[in-house]
Amino acid sequence: MKSPLIAILAVLTAATVTSLPARAGDVQGDAYGCDELWTLRNQIFKANGYCFKSPRAIKQFGNAGCQFDAEADVPLSTQDRLTLRDIKRSAKRQSC
Repeated sequence: MKSPLIAILAVLTAATVTSLPARAGDVQGDAYGCDELWTLRNQIFKANGYCFKSPRAIKQFGNAGCQFDAEADVPLSTQDRLTLRDIKRSAKRQSC
């Protein structure tokens, strides 16, 4: 089975994201740094209608079209949930 990262890469090609690696890395293998993991994670939430609260996230992603104030309310696919799990684990291993 392919990594959930494939779904992320599809989303990223449709959005403006800064400083992502030129080639696909393995989230599970910690190929992404803390800032990149933050961007990947929040790109998933943006694509699914989350309303950001932090100035950093609002500046990078905006809140146009957002629908959900709580992360728990954002409807996520199984693939998105698996990717978010991998991002969280990688961030923890890297002490992000």
